[in-house]
Amino acid sequence: MRLTPMLARCAALAPLAALAGCMMIGPDYVRPPAPIAARWMEAASAPTAPAGAPVPPPDSPAWWTVFDDPILVQLVETAYRQNPSLQAAGARVVEAQARRGIAIGGLFPQSQEAFGSYTRVGLSNARANQQAADQFFGDWQAGFDAAWELDVWGRFRRGIESADADLLAQVASYDDVLLSLIAEVSANYIQLRTLEQRLDVARANVTIQERGYAIADQKYRAGEVTGLDSSQALSLLEDTRALIPDLEIGIRQTENTLSILLGLPPRDLTDLVGARRAEIPRPPASVALGVPADLLRRRPDVRVAERQLAAQSAQIGVAKADLLPRFALVGTVSVAAEDFPDMFEGRSFENFGGPSVRWAILNYGRITNNVRVQDARFQALIAAYEQTVLRAQAEVESALAAYLGAQRRLAALEKSVAAANTAVELAEIQYREGAYDYTRVLDTQQFLVDAQDRMVATRGNVGVALTALYKALGGGWEMRMGSDFVTEEQKGAMRGRTGWGGMLDAGRREHAVEGAAAGTEARGGGVAPRAWWPW
Repeated sequence: MRLTPMLARCAALAPLAALAGCMMIGPDYVRPPAPIAARWMEAASAPTAPAGAPVPPPDSPAWWTVFDDPILVQLVETAYRQNPSLQAAGARVVEAQARRGIAIGGLFPQSQEAFGSYTRVGLSNARANQQAADQFFGDWQAGFDAAWELDVWGRFRRGIESADADLLAQVASYDDVLLSLIAEVSANYIQLRTLEQRLDVARANVTIQERGYAIADQKYRAGEVTGLDSSQALSLLEDTRALIPDLEIGIRQTENTLSILLGLPPRDLTDLVGARRAEIPRPPASVALGVPADLLRRRPDVRVAERQLAAQSAQIGVAKADLLPRFALVGTVSVAAEDFPDMFEGRSFENFGGPSVRWAILNYGRITNNVRVQDARFQALIAAYEQTVLRAQAEVESALAAYLGAQRRLAALEKSVAAANTAVELAEIQYREGAYDYTRVLDTQQFLVDAQDRMVATRGNVGVALTALYKALGGGWEMRMGSDFVTEEQKGAMRGRTGWGGMLDAGRREHAVEGAAAGTEARGGGVAPRAWWPW
């Protein structure tokens, strides 16, 4: 069985025609300028480290270790392994990888179909006599046809460019989920330790006030004072005791939140955080900030917005290509016979093939308006990208102001608590000696309760504010470097449902991401077969 000369020539020219389409219709993507400040407003007020002192950089891949708390490190690692939201983000990376494979497939013959049919034909007597044919006969057919639209205007390459950018956007989205997860675990752990410390302070104050109430009640029973002192002492004592249930509820709620972040049902976390109440994680004395321009590289949400912008830019070219004619190579090879055994004879062979062209000339503005739709979406995404950059800078400035303010507040409250402790001791001594009534004791004890609670809460706020600052600066997602986006359990479940081939292998995914970064956009539309190969 031999191809006709025309079909043979078409088959020989097909690869050259597919690769010769060097035109790329539509705009080449250029990242728009972003409104970036030259420096941080609060940078001059930020504490700096002494010369030679180790200061974690603003894009530290493990900034949560600056708290020097091994339990926090363990919780972050557990959340990284088990958090469902992060696993969902990893699955979306695989989805984008598969969509990129679909886009790459457009470069190859888009339609290849094997077909077969049997038809029993019965002609009328008039037609049978007229055509000198049998009135009843069979028609057996089997063959293969293919159609290959050539990428003359770069429509398919623009589609690959868009898919490349979408894959990188999903990678950045995974990093954004990971960064948020680390920050939430850190903030909730610090909040848990803060609530525990506040509970200890409340219980310690209950003990102090119980002693004061016992003194006042003893003096009342001895007839030295009226019942007013005893009643006031009891009122303050019960008011302080009322703080304890609220703090216990807060601890339970924070443990529930941490459980969900760790991918666990709500439960007692004693086995993970320890039975002994630990100190509130203390931040370092200084922090490095870098410059605002670093956010374009570090912040995953900024990279997501920028890659979405690149993907939409390529869609303008895809839409514009519909305005131009489409060139394709089509062909069919088949066998046909009236009787089935005759299909295996050489005389049953049929074929046809050649170039074709289609051009949607009368589209009544549909294609032109679709180009306008894609361009309007691109313009809207430019504004969204600029807004993301502005919001990122505002989050850093706000977190830095909160961090510095909490530090100053903590320093003042520590002095206030030290003075309040002294005042309570002096007031109790003077009350026993009868120098003053119990009102002064009540005032000093009440002030001590408030000051200690505010001091402990502020100490926790310093850590939470630093967590927010590191999140705003964008560091921390680097912990996934060297690891895959999907877990082995996820891969096993996906392979059990679908034939994934080698696409779930970490090396193949790394190759796809590298190919996306060095694909059509980076090469100005040039062909990079190795980077594009999806399998």
